[in-house]
Amino acid sequence: MKESKKKKQLKLLEKSIYIVGYALILVIMSMLFKNTIQIDNSFLGIWGLLISFVIYILNKTIKPVIIKLTIPITALTLGISYPFINVFILKIVDILFYNHFSVKGIFYPFLVAILISIMNIIMDEVIIKPAIRRENI
Repeated sequence: MKESKKKKQLKLLEKSIYIVGYALILVIMSMLFKNTIQIDNSFLGIWGLLISFVIYILNKTIKPVIIKLTIPITALTLGISYPFINVFILKIVDILFYNHFSVKGIFYPFLVAILISIMNIIMDEVIIKPAIRRENI
């Protein structure tokens, strides 16, 4: 019973790390590219966390389906089109959070999508996998 509870706690920790990571990337990008990405900073930045939560949910639900549907295009472009899936996710979030999140253009959202992908890799390798290994010892 304790083993199951520990696994649930690790999964919750993993999800929380991803959501906070997305929020940090979005806030940093909105500060660097003020005219392209805008996040409403009212309510002590809660919009950034809500937006990152929705991005996390979309990445776990819709993104795998889109990836499977676009495998031929991704193969033909040698993977260059893959970050556009993240741009598509950002555009969906832009529509959902009409007044509180805005993404304009293609180039800078493409850059944000690449940074989110890099952040995912770094979080997996540096934070999440070592934490899981440490808990399993």
